[in-house]
Amino acid sequence: MIDQQPTDPTRRGSAALDEARLRQHAIGVRLRQMFDEVVNEPVPDEFLDILRKADQTPPEKG
Repeated sequence: MIDQQPTDPTRRGSAALDEARLRQHAIGVRLRQMFDEVVNEPVPDEFLDILRKADQTPPEKG
């Protein structure tokens, strides 16, 4: 028969905390990658045309 030693609850909590931190880190890394991909996408020509037209029209007085 195998003797089982009682598990230390602080050790078990520490392992769970370490796992949670690793997950959070992995999520953060992936979110940064996704953000960088979006930021580096080119702006569509249609949108640039809209911005140019908006810059050329004088603001309305109201």
